[in-house]
Order: sequence, then C-alpha cells, then structure tokens
Amino acid sequence: MAECHAAVTDAELLEWPKKDRHRFLHAVYRVGDLERSIKFYTECFGMKLLRKRDVPEEKYSNAFLGYGPEESHFVLELTYNYGVDKYDIGTGFGHFAIATQHVYKMVEDIRAKGGTITREPGPVKGGTTVIAFVKDPDGYLFELIQRGPTPEPLCQVMLRVGDLERSIKFYEKALGMKVVKKVDRPEQKYTIAMLGYGPEEETTVLELTYNYGVTEYTKGNGYAQVAISTEDVYKSGEVVNVVTQELGGKITRPPGPIPGINTKIVSFLDPDGWKTVSSLALFSNNNGESIILAVLVLRI
Repeated sequence: MAECHAAVTDAELLEWPKKDRHRFLHAVYRVGDLERSIKFYTECFGMKLLRKRDVPEEKYSNAFLGYGPEESHFVLELTYNYGVDKYDIGTGFGHFAIATQHVYKMVEDIRAKGGTITREPGPVKGGTTVIAFVKDPDGYLFELIQRGPTPEPLCQVMLRVGDLERSIKFYEKALGMKVVKKVDRPEQKYTIAMLGYGPEEETTVLELTYNYGVTEYTKGNGYAQVAISTEDVYKSGEVVNVVTQELGGKITRPPGPIPGINTKIVSFLDPDGWKTVSSLALFSNNNGESIILAVLVLRI
C-alpha cells in the first residue's frame, strides 16, 4: 500500500508543472569586456540596456539587455568577472536567436559596424525561411531569423543534447514545456526539438539539437544557465527531484531563500548538465502575491 500511495503522490506532483505559470526569464553568460558587449548588443542588435550593476565586493559586474522590460520579456544577463577577459564556450552551447523583419538589412548594419557574419543571409537548406548567423565579440553565436512582427524578438536558446527524447521528457515533466516543433534532418544527421510555453513565433523557445551519434559535449565556462519562472520554488523542487530520479540530472541548490536577498530559488541540472534556475520575485499578480522569477546573479 505504501508503494501505491507514493506512486499516486508522484503522479499528482507531476501535474503541478502543467498548472504552474511558467515563462522564460533570462539567460546568463560570461563576457570578457562588459562595455564592449553592451556597445555591440545595443548598436548591432538594437537591444536596450535595461539595468547594470557593479558588485566590487564579489569582483563582478553584470548588465541586463533585451527588447523590452524584464517583467514581460526574455532578456540576457551578461556577467563580467574582474580580470577575466576570455571564456571557453565549449561544444554544447549552440546559439541565441533574434527574430527580425529584415535579416538582410540587419546583416548589412552589423557588418558596417565591424561585426562578424559567419553565415550570410539566405533561405535555410530545404526551406524558405531566411536566416543568417552573427558572432558577438566573445564568440557567442546569434541566429537572425526573418519573421513578421513578434512580441518577443529574443526567441531562442539552442543547446546540444545527447539523447533528444530523454531531454524532451525532462523539460516536459520538470518544467511543463511543450514540444512546439520537431524536425529531423537525416541528410544532415541531426534532429531538433523546439520546446516552450507558446507558439514559436510569439515566445522564446528552447531549441534542443541532437547530432546523430554524439552523446556528450563540453560545457566550457562561458554559458551558465537559463531562468524559468515558477509560482512555488518548493513544489518545483519536489517535481525536479522526482524527474531527476527517473531521467537524470540533479538539484544543485535546494529550494530556499538567498541570504541577504528577498528572493527564493531552486537550481538544477538536466540530464546533459545544462543548468536551470527558478526563483523570486520581480512583480506581483492580480492578488498582490509575489510571482516567482529567476534571478541569475549567483556566482557559478
């Protein structure tokens, strides 16, 4: 009877992510020159500097950039650690993506400002969508995707995984994501799955890529993590604990408050070692209650 009760409890717990109010909040990664990166992202990508701070006692600075307020948009958190001017991006991180109505013009503008174009604009192989790839000053790749008007131009985080079906199950169960698109390219020996909380054209999605026969990638020390909102870090932690026992991964910081900061977080690794953080609170809901948001200011 005890085993049956535990199984029912887990099943009920796994219903929570389907009801939780999730949203992609921001991604954090390290850069070698914060002012250089801010200049590039604002001038070449048209992003806005949303906020910036220096924490000399911990020897780092960070800046938040994006296309709209953090309360409603996915943003990038760039972190500069004093005295570190270069990072290893590794082989696992793929790219971020920006949706624009004018890829060709954007590429011309970026080139004129000295940016590096790694893939000239044009239709994707076997399709009609126009894309291009740009490298930022630290070597992070950005895909430019031609689309109509969208409420969320910062639209993708691409990570490579060793077992796509396992990863899909992990993000569905642990974070309530849904597969919004899946494409297999046998001629190019890869499969991709887009996961998120709404249509690909309107929200940010996580693009997971499986290259045939490749099960492991290096993480490097540049890209750190992505943040997803949750309304209850403790319940989310319980869910992740159940899911990691089934599929792999682990909790790296149990649910709870961050000392000295009025926020609560839970952080965890997926089966491939990619990190997600969920935490508290940038705005309130209609009842005046805090919505849990990820705050990616942890030193990793």
